[in-house]
Amino acid sequence: MHDIQNNPEHQQKQRQIHQPNAAASRLEVIGSLFSEEAKAILNTKALAFLETLCVNFAGDRQTLLDTRIAKQAEFDSGSLPDFRADTQPIRDDPNWKVDAVPDALLDRRVEITGPIDRKMVINALNSGANVFMCCFEDATSPTWENMVNGQINMRDANAGTIAFTEPKNGKHYQLIGNPATLIHRPRGLHLEEAHILFDGKAMPASLMDFGLYFFHNHQSRKNTGQGVYYYLPKLESMEEAAWWESVFDFTEQYFNADSGTIKATVLLETLPAVFQMEEILYAMRKHIVGMNCGRWDYIFSYIKTLKNHTDRILPDRHAIGMDQPFLEAYSKRLIQTCHRRGALAIGGMSAFIPSKDPEEMDRVTKKVIDDKRREATNGHDGTWVAHPHLVSLAREVFDQYLDGSTNQRHFIPDGTFNREALLRPSRGPKDEQGVRKNIRIAVLYMESWLRGIGCVPIYGMMEDAATAEISRANIWQWLKHNVSLDDGRTFTTEMFREWLDQEVAEIKASSDDPNSRKFDQASDLFFTLSTDNHFADFLTIPCYAKLE
Repeated sequence: MHDIQNNPEHQQKQRQIHQPNAAASRLEVIGSLFSEEAKAILNTKALAFLETLCVNFAGDRQTLLDTRIAKQAEFDSGSLPDFRADTQPIRDDPNWKVDAVPDALLDRRVEITGPIDRKMVINALNSGANVFMCCFEDATSPTWENMVNGQINMRDANAGTIAFTEPKNGKHYQLIGNPATLIHRPRGLHLEEAHILFDGKAMPASLMDFGLYFFHNHQSRKNTGQGVYYYLPKLESMEEAAWWESVFDFTEQYFNADSGTIKATVLLETLPAVFQMEEILYAMRKHIVGMNCGRWDYIFSYIKTLKNHTDRILPDRHAIGMDQPFLEAYSKRLIQTCHRRGALAIGGMSAFIPSKDPEEMDRVTKKVIDDKRREATNGHDGTWVAHPHLVSLAREVFDQYLDGSTNQRHFIPDGTFNREALLRPSRGPKDEQGVRKNIRIAVLYMESWLRGIGCVPIYGMMEDAATAEISRANIWQWLKHNVSLDDGRTFTTEMFREWLDQEVAEIKASSDDPNSRKFDQASDLFFTLSTDNHFADFLTIPCYAKLE
């Protein structure tokens, strides 16, 4: 369609598929096969498929990660993200669209997200939401048992047999009629699984999660008339999208599945990717159905990408809402791009959890309604919530604006959301209160994550790894640039150390059993990640080494 010799689609067509030598396996499971169910998930045929994926795609994945590093070095040296000149023909061509969205994915008005915990999976599927995105990444602490048990839960959920009995009170959980459509979110390209080795090294976690989910569920989903659906996190370029498209094509061929059996929604949650939205849609046009505004990770990516730019320092992250001009531009450009190409545009997360206090619940209700009303009027086709009790509230708002339709792909927002709008600096407070709140939330979250819990209720919000990421990035950037707080004091490492110690002491004092918790370990990691000269790309990578 477009004569770009070096574009990812051309490279994909030139790929030579390699089959592994069955007599000399290059894949080795070193994690415990801790149950008969675990053995069933990691059976010989499933592992053979994982090995085949690694043989064909692990090397290209590393090349993509190396490209990320090189591109970030350019940003660190002073350049700013921009639209690509070599792919302008793709953006300028009005005629191409993504392939048809299957009926099962046309109604995305309310999506609930959550971790792989068995009871929470059942509750999310029964929540009344249109879609449940089960998150193997930011909402899950990637212990080996969590990752394998998550695959067991996905298999049972797709088979309709998933059930759970609470040991403490005997309460029984099982699926009820018309559960939400299940979408699997594998771990991102940057993560590895240390309990399965490929050529003696940790295998790509994305291939493990993707491969096991497809292997164990494609037939049961076909039996119910559905494809296999994924949410893809943290893409940064068209080339990364094309890599996933190649994985999808290969997998469909491997299992003799129809082309388009796999459908994906891309979490548009990195600053580099916002300048390649059309290219990502184009590279994945056979399999992509939409994009989602992963706004918390997007704010983190804005800080990370522009961390050396003194004119792009963000204020306290708690004051950054979707009414900020750079975030409104991000939301509306995503809607414009998706709708012009026939794809869905899903809004962002309301992470609130219900409160028993009537006044607080009134405040939560107002915030959720305002947030969802903004998304619906901008033109989003649906939205995210973190708790089942907010599903009906979010749906009421979208039903009001959709007026009987299941989406609004016909609507394209007015406006030109160019480079300047997408990168516009943000104004807001820089104060001690914000730093202390970042400290408390990040330490509480990281402490839970280190104990194997990745989705944590903190101060009325359901938090995941994006919370800790944006908290430490906020502090790191302020320290690097010697930010002056609103009261005139310069924010220093010594000041941060003092406040961190004070907050951790208070957290311990309010804990029922601080000696059994990992507050000191979480505090040490948070301090290191917030003060190192080198900004760690993702805190989950160094933290992963500390998981038991």
